[in-house]
Amino acid sequence: MNCLLLLLIASLLCACSAQPQTKESSPAELTRVSYVSEATGEERDYFVYLPQGYRSESEKKWPVMLFLHGNGERGDAKEELDFVLVHGPLYEAWFQKRDLPFIIVAPQLPMYGMDTIADYIKNRKKEDIPQRLEAGTPPRPERFPTPYPMRGAVEDTALQLPPEGPPVGWFMLEDDLLTIIDKTLSDYAADADRFYLSGISYGGFGTWYLASKHPERFAAIVPVVGYGHSGLMESIAKQQLPVWCFAGGRDQVVHPRFFYPGLNQLENLGHEDVRFTIYADMGHDAWTRIYAGQDVYDWMLSHQRE
Repeated sequence: MNCLLLLLIASLLCACSAQPQTKESSPAELTRVSYVSEATGEERDYFVYLPQGYRSESEKKWPVMLFLHGNGERGDAKEELDFVLVHGPLYEAWFQKRDLPFIIVAPQLPMYGMDTIADYIKNRKKEDIPQRLEAGTPPRPERFPTPYPMRGAVEDTALQLPPEGPPVGWFMLEDDLLTIIDKTLSDYAADADRFYLSGISYGGFGTWYLASKHPERFAAIVPVVGYGHSGLMESIAKQQLPVWCFAGGRDQVVHPRFFYPGLNQLENLGHEDVRFTIYADMGHDAWTRIYAGQDVYDWMLSHQRE
């Protein structure tokens, strides 16, 4: 009886040892990368977020999202770089600890004197930047006040801004952004065929601009509360670059009526993958709902370069 029991225990131990060991997934990381800016001639930093599993899944090629922030998050890309974390996919991935399977790259626009013009930049405080908690997640910020009634929008072809978008915007960092894209592709396990571009407000305009100049670089673009000028659409349509654009129905900063001329032009040029979503109840901060959802990430991942 004892011999039979010992044999049974031995066989069970052998069976257990033969089972494949589950490899522990590496944690998400937020790193800074330094480069010399062609726009300013100075050393600047940008964020690179590495998703959960990046280190442990060494054979995998990861999708990449280049994120362009809005006007309020500008800075010196050193001491002020953390303002880039306040909104968008990095906020979701790093502070809300969502498992977003992208390498997320987030540079920062120089101030270019905007802190002397915009009170919301001049009066911002570092205490407004969220803190990553060891356990749990911080409460989400309150929505911007939008004391305007919901109403429809008609097309307005008298666009307020030139093709490159608002002044001292992301178009001024075009060469920097291309350098950052190339460096990301060379230094990380990045999938060049799943490289996505998204941005909010100033970054939405920057998304349209960069995509129009280099449509072959991206698998899909998601401009948020920033419209594309009609003059930018030919190259995007020719490339058939998938577009999902968002606006806020109560947005008094970038009104939905200015989105239609460019989007209609895309369709007139034969573009077959154009989405436009207006959240009628949201204001300029419609991005809070967009990036807090899941469908925008799933949509991006459903596309890759041909």
